[in-house]
Amino acid sequence: MTNKKALLIINPVSGTRSKRGLASAVKSHLKPFGIDTEVKLTEAGGDAFKFASEAVERGYDMVLTAGGDGTVNEAANALASSSCTLGILPFGSGNGLARSVGIPQDLFGALKLVEEAHTLTCDRGIVNGKPFYCTFGIGFDAAVSEKFATMKRRGKVTYIRSAFREFLNYQSKAYAIVINDKIITEKALLIAVCNAPQYGNNAYIGPKAKLTDGLLDITVVHSDRIFNTILMGMDMLTGMLDKNRSIGTFRVPALTIVRTDEGPVHLDGEPMHMGKKLDIQCQKAVLKVFAPEKQTEFLPFISPIRAILDDMRYDVMDKFRRLDKA
Repeated sequence: MTNKKALLIINPVSGTRSKRGLASAVKSHLKPFGIDTEVKLTEAGGDAFKFASEAVERGYDMVLTAGGDGTVNEAANALASSSCTLGILPFGSGNGLARSVGIPQDLFGALKLVEEAHTLTCDRGIVNGKPFYCTFGIGFDAAVSEKFATMKRRGKVTYIRSAFREFLNYQSKAYAIVINDKIITEKALLIAVCNAPQYGNNAYIGPKAKLTDGLLDITVVHSDRIFNTILMGMDMLTGMLDKNRSIGTFRVPALTIVRTDEGPVHLDGEPMHMGKKLDIQCQKAVLKVFAPEKQTEFLPFISPIRAILDDMRYDVMDKFRRLDKA
C-alpha cells in the first residue's frame, strides 16, 4: 500500500498559539495512518501559495496549514480546482474557514478529520479577480481591518479597541448594488458579502450562509448609531443578526457594488485597496477541505453557545498539553 503524501505549511509568527513541537507532533500522529508529512515554514507573504502550488505539481494528496486566515487562503488559492485536499489546523486568531466548515479548534480534533479523510467541496467568492472563502467587506469593517493590520498586538481585545476607535469617526457611505440590471441604492455602515456564516471568532455576519450552495449572502448594515451598533454586535454573537431591523439581507450568485470613492476592502480579514466598481460572483465547488462527515445545522443561540464552550475547553487543554511531549 502506497503511503499518502502531505505537506504541512507552518506560519511561525501568525496566530496567538505557540507552534513549538507542532511539526514533530503532526508527523508522528499521522504516520500510523499511512501519511508521510513534509514540513515547510513560511518566511514572507506568498510563501504558502508557492509551497502549496509545488505540492499540487508534485502530486501530493493533501496540504495542511498551521497559521492565520491569510496562510489558509494562500494555500486554498493554490489548491482550488485541484485534487489536492486542504487540511486546516487551528492556529489562527480567527480561524474563520475552519470554524465555518466545523473543524474543531483543538489540533488533535482537526487531525482526526484528516485521518478519517472525509471531505467537503466548498465554494469561493471572487471580487475583481481576487478570491475569498468566508467574507468580503467594504465600509466600516474594511476600515477596521486596515487599521488592525498595522497593530503589533493581535487578538480579540486589540480588534475591539481598534473597532471602537474607528467607529467614533466613521460615516456611513452611499452604495449602488446591481443585481440582474436592477439597481438598489443603499446608505450603509458596511456591506458584507458572505460565502460562509462568520468572520471568525464566532462572529456571525451571515448566519444563514452556506459554503456549498453556490450563492452569496449579502448583509447590509444601515445604522451607524452607537446604540443600534451595540445591539447588532450582540445579535452577531448570538447568530440573530439577520433578524435585526437595521440589517438588510439577500442571497444571490453574483452582484456588482459601485461606490463613490476608491478605498479599503477586506477579503477574509486581509485588507487591500480596490476601485469604485466591485464585480462579485460565487464559484461553486472549487476547494476540497477535510471536514466532519455530518455538517451540523446552525441554530441561533445554541450553536454560538456551543462554540464558546468548546473554545473554553480547547483553551484549557492547550495550556496543559505540550506538543513536544504529546
